[in-house]
Amino acid sequence: MPSKTNEQALEAAIEKALTGTSLEEIKAAGSEAQEAIVGYGTHQGFHIGWAKDFNAKYALDEKRFWHFLESTQSEELAKLQRSADWRLKLLERYHRMVKKYGVLRVLRKGLGVEDAHFTFFYQLPLASSSQALKDNFQHNAFSVTRQVRYHEENTREEIDMVLFLNGIAIATLELKNPWTGQTAKVHGIKQYKKDRDPKQTLLNFGRCLVHFAVDTEEVYMTTKLAGGSTFFLPFNKGNQHGKGNPPNAFGHKTAYLWEEVFTKESLANLIQHFVRFDGKVKDPIATKTLFFPRYHQMDVVRKILAHASTNGTGQTYLIQHSAGSGKSNSITWAAYQLIETYPERTGIPGAKGIDDPLFDSVVVVTDRRLLDKQLRENIKEFSEVKNIVAPAFSSKDLRDSLEQGKKIIITTIQKFPFIVDGIADLSDKRFAVIIDEAHSSQSGTAAGKMNEAMGIEEVTDNQDKIIAAMKARKMKGNASYLAFTATPKNATLERFGVKQADGTFKPFHLYSMKQAIEEGFILDVLANYTTYKSYYEIEKSIEENPLFDTTKAQKKLRAYVEADKRTIATKAGIMMEHFLGKVVNTKKLKGHAKGMVITQNIEAAIRYYLAIKRILAEKGNPFKVAIAFSGKKLVDGIEYSEAEMNGFGEKDTRDKFEEDDYRLLVVANKYLTGFDQPKLCTMYVDKKLQGQLAVQALSRLNRSANKYGKKTEDIFVLDFFNHVEDIKQAFDPFYTSTTLSQATDVGVLHELKEVLDEVGVYEWSEVETFVEKYFAGVDAQELSPILQVATNRFSHELELEEDEKADFKIKAKQFVKIYGQMAAIIPYEVLAWEKLFWFLKFLIPSLVITDPDQQLIDDILESVDLSTYGLERTKLNHQIGLDDAETELAPQNPNPRGAHGPEEEKDPLEEIIRTFNERWFQGWDATPEDQRVKFLQISKHIQAHPDFQSKFADNPDTQNRDLALKKMIDEVLAKQRKQELELYRLNAKDESFKRAFFDTMKRMVDGGGLNPL
Repeated sequence: MPSKTNEQALEAAIEKALTGTSLEEIKAAGSEAQEAIVGYGTHQGFHIGWAKDFNAKYALDEKRFWHFLESTQSEELAKLQRSADWRLKLLERYHRMVKKYGVLRVLRKGLGVEDAHFTFFYQLPLASSSQALKDNFQHNAFSVTRQVRYHEENTREEIDMVLFLNGIAIATLELKNPWTGQTAKVHGIKQYKKDRDPKQTLLNFGRCLVHFAVDTEEVYMTTKLAGGSTFFLPFNKGNQHGKGNPPNAFGHKTAYLWEEVFTKESLANLIQHFVRFDGKVKDPIATKTLFFPRYHQMDVVRKILAHASTNGTGQTYLIQHSAGSGKSNSITWAAYQLIETYPERTGIPGAKGIDDPLFDSVVVVTDRRLLDKQLRENIKEFSEVKNIVAPAFSSKDLRDSLEQGKKIIITTIQKFPFIVDGIADLSDKRFAVIIDEAHSSQSGTAAGKMNEAMGIEEVTDNQDKIIAAMKARKMKGNASYLAFTATPKNATLERFGVKQADGTFKPFHLYSMKQAIEEGFILDVLANYTTYKSYYEIEKSIEENPLFDTTKAQKKLRAYVEADKRTIATKAGIMMEHFLGKVVNTKKLKGHAKGMVITQNIEAAIRYYLAIKRILAEKGNPFKVAIAFSGKKLVDGIEYSEAEMNGFGEKDTRDKFEEDDYRLLVVANKYLTGFDQPKLCTMYVDKKLQGQLAVQALSRLNRSANKYGKKTEDIFVLDFFNHVEDIKQAFDPFYTSTTLSQATDVGVLHELKEVLDEVGVYEWSEVETFVEKYFAGVDAQELSPILQVATNRFSHELELEEDEKADFKIKAKQFVKIYGQMAAIIPYEVLAWEKLFWFLKFLIPSLVITDPDQQLIDDILESVDLSTYGLERTKLNHQIGLDDAETELAPQNPNPRGAHGPEEEKDPLEEIIRTFNERWFQGWDATPEDQRVKFLQISKHIQAHPDFQSKFADNPDTQNRDLALKKMIDEVLAKQRKQELELYRLNAKDESFKRAFFDTMKRMVDGGGLNPL
């Protein structure tokens, strides 16, 4: 008899793993009595539940529910049995309380009915707990029921599996089997969204703790079913630092769910210490969020606790969790459970006995304002003793908090050295120190008044601060340190990492950037990365030709040009053209999209802010811009501060930028790390970014925002300073599988469209008719016939071979994907591309290919992006992809360092200027002297234009004046195009050149031009 590979087989496998038998085996034995023999106390110790015992109104397995109360709390039941309707009274009271507060509250706190009080869940005992508590836990009855008829009216609707605790439903499962063509990700989730009624009691919000969609490969979960808007999260272990699950030599890839997560001890631990509602008790349940840990969150906390119990204090743990991993929750869960961690045995470091907690206190070092509040709220949920959280900013605060019985103490990274001193002094106490180093302060640096006076912002590197504080003091064994970071440096790995047998260091736990991107928790910030080549012309303003160090001179020349307010005005204009045209006017993120301008230093930030304000004023102030920097800065004789420029206090900048009026934030160093603003989708970079700072700064864009429909194609980075190679080098060590193309080749779309048109699957008139009707909002029945005609040609009339069909579908998918990515970048509109995009988007799903390799083709297409297409098309474009292999960082350089390097290369100033222009002025073949002559000639033609005097020179209206000059420049170049064809072409096609050329001409005709020969 062949193997069973259907959904029922998966149900039976899970049921047998939990109970030791299955309905199929019981049926084969011919009696339900078989369950009594096999099902109790075997495997995971679950009971088999029977669908007929399920009460849909109360979402209870009534048989198990009453059996549990009668066998454990008969005395309390007797108090109710004075009245005939005592069962109904208890059920209705239970129903009302769960409806109001959720099942979690009833499981944790029990339920009072008249003068009786009922416990519905006996908590998991500690190693030091009494025998009575251990026995009570064994009285809990965990059960699993298949094909649960949950609908009160439509009794034919069934949920595949439901887990019960003492008759109370705690989790539902919809199962799929990919071997029969159905998956959890597609069909399981769709079933929950479309076919399951959340108005039914079992599926009400808060009635169950979690809902799983499961197949043999993957698991997805949600805590709130809301029809089509239900949001599912992956509950997978990860594979090769990416999404999915690793191979399992002993069964299905998802067997960890029923073998590890669904044990009685694991489920009890989740209910006691992980699952939580946010908000206050009095808040309506519908306004709350129910948190169930993602797999890596549950896994890291459990592994930390197990290691601490076994190895005691004096340990270090490096938790490398990417942005999007939910570090706030992981830290909260770890902090609370560490205060209840007991040593596994006597004699391990720091243990005072198995009846005493291992740690006297947990210190959380963070600069996240929200984490303090979150910790306090969570402790209220989990702990009977409420006021155990306190702040500490000195050794004295630490001592005082301990004396007052505070178990969780929160401090900042700036105060960390004082806390380390306090820990060393309190040698009789045991500490767990959780360091949330990835989030540096947004309140500016504490570097002192001199830096503020000079306008210098110290780049706060929290990892360096922590290492320095720990190295400066001889660390005693009375503390364990847990460092959470997305981007560990080599020193951090060495200090906190796990030393391997070969002498290398690895993180204790990893949730990679690659996995976070692939699972959709963060977005790929490198998907749409465009670099702008700056154009420069530097004049030699001195007659003599002194020698300069080439490298240093070129850096200074570039810094000089970049800092010039005319250059900044040019780049600000380019930024604003893009932001207004491609972000604001297109209503990205439902009209809520925001951008950030990252500048070299405070002076540049102030100049950018003023330039952007001027442009916005000319446009009628469509939105507001804010600036962020520390201290005060003198620019052009005027002293500026953040508060004065913004018109509100420095501490209010974050909250003000959250408001819809503020769309742009200009920064130098502040807000580059630790700033979570999901509505950020565009970044303009005019600053050298490298290493960890590059990753942290660009990652400000990666926060997902499902509320606003934020997608990867909404993210855009325009970089005026860095090369793509630099960005690749920065991101590589931190594991990601994204690729980054050097150039955006719009020719790809021309070629694809030509090939698709030639096949003949559609007529262009059909495309236009479809798009016209679609945007007119006609009934879908009018659109369907148009698509059917094209589908029929594809399938039958054109008699295409299967490989021809596959080729057409691949190219159609490529066109849709590439145009979707590039539409936000292209500085002009191609109407034909837009129309074809919408037509193909709806046509593709109906194009059926009977190729056995179709799944492979689809997988390849899903991984295709702009850069890989360029590589496949030409074999010439250099693909810039990030390395998803494990990266080894070199140890810190042990050699002494100094200012003496190799002998400096000396070049005359003339040569330095020439080299500089060759490097940064590559768009135009003319020599610098030719450029000067051409600029002078064109400026004279502009000044001779009949409209020059009236519409430009004497015109007080700045906006109309600029428009008139642009028109005159275009007319002059059009007349001179035969003599200046290259200049005419650059001005027509290159937007950055056109802007720079306009600014140069404007300066010259205003009297400030280049010096004549």
